[in-house]
Amino acid sequence: MSSYEVRAIGPAALKELRETDDAGRPCVPYNATDAGSPLRCCLRGNEVGERIALVSYAPLRRWAAETWAKPGAYDEQGPVFIHADECEGPAADRSGYPFSRAGALRTVRRYDADGHIVGGRLLEIPADEERGFDEAFAAAFADPEVALVHVRAVEYGCLHFEVRRPAASPSGD
Repeated sequence: MSSYEVRAIGPAALKELRETDDAGRPCVPYNATDAGSPLRCCLRGNEVGERIALVSYAPLRRWAAETWAKPGAYDEQGPVFIHADECEGPAADRSGYPFSRAGALRTVRRYDADGHIVGGRLLEIPADEERGFDEAFAAAFADPEVALVHVRAVEYGCLHFEVRRPAASPSGD
């Protein structure tokens, strides 16, 4: 995968969400009877029988708390699936982008350093899924105003994952 930093929901946020979600509701775990719900804690689909929860998550609000951004009206929350109990997070050997399926539609929403939306695009994931996402992120981060990108499902509007600007490479001095 490219140098883009794909981020799952972090451990501190997960700990809070497993108690009370970002809408102030208690977490209500259940044992999954179907497979495939996108788990934002470990960036994979759930398996039948796993203990999961559907919680309200405010990704921009949490990012703003780290960066002192002021998203104002752009602060929103939406449903995400997480493991109801602590998990290992994304697999170290995970390849490609999470929840990627050729033909699926995603929005690639761009935010500036204040947390304001500065653009976006619809992405129909091509057969070469990784190339499609790499090109969308390259276009997004070509704008120096863009600090953060959210990839969202078109059908439900929920966050699939967050992407940060690539880390600067060492100068080699």
